[in-house]
Amino acid sequence: MKNFRGSLWAPALILSAALLSGCNTTKVEAPAVETTKATPTPAKQVYHYTSQDRECLKRAMYFESKRTSRSGFMAVGTVVMNRLTSGAYPDTICGVVAQKNQFAPGVMTRAMDEATAPDLEGASEAILKGERHAAVKEAMFFHTDGLRFPYKNMSYVTVAGGNKFYEKRGRDGELQTPEPLPTSEYFLAFADSGSPASDIPMISDAPMQVASAEVPVPASAPASSEAPAVRSPELLPQPQLVDFEPLPMVTPLPTPRPGSSVQQASLRSTLVYR
Repeated sequence: MKNFRGSLWAPALILSAALLSGCNTTKVEAPAVETTKATPTPAKQVYHYTSQDRECLKRAMYFESKRTSRSGFMAVGTVVMNRLTSGAYPDTICGVVAQKNQFAPGVMTRAMDEATAPDLEGASEAILKGERHAAVKEAMFFHTDGLRFPYKNMSYVTVAGGNKFYEKRGRDGELQTPEPLPTSEYFLAFADSGSPASDIPMISDAPMQVASAEVPVPASAPASSEAPAVRSPELLPQPQLVDFEPLPMVTPLPTPRPGSSVQQASLRSTLVYR
């Protein structure tokens, strides 16, 4: 029995070796991973504002709300920003707020008492730094809460500070006004300069050219393709030095004897210079 088992192991080993020798190994490579270039982040739109623009924003927030909550201030401020970035209104905060028949009468001239609006300063700074009233969304219009209008395109979004805010949308839900920029695509930068950048004269790198006066050409002079010579400016007359002749030297006379006639004559002819 043992010999029989041993005789079976030998052919099995030979068969295994033959099978192994006939196998071909193939190298499997991992699929190449395509590298994608990072898409450059688009530059944000920059809106500049001055201290006057900050004041205009506060005026709109003050006079267009009941000054009872920060939410009312933020809602009005969000409307101002929506208008500013929509492209359909002036491109400055003061331009938006001062536009005729758009905000409360006297919004630019009436006196404010900020003591009655303790949250006004903080709300205006928050708006300028990018915070918005989320419920206002893309609304650019509002009216006093409680009023009713028959227009079908008034899509109301929220009520805040005694006002009801709405978007203008058609029956299909499409916005009927230019879409304001989302806050992720722009920011406001403070630039309180003395004069706007457009009023600052540009300085050219070209060499300075000095204009010279043209010399009139007589009518009888023959035509020439060359430019007429330009006379150099006349020199100012130089000061002339005047030569002064030195005074002749006077030889002193001998001192006459006291009491003589020569001394008496000399005393009579003496001049006194003052």
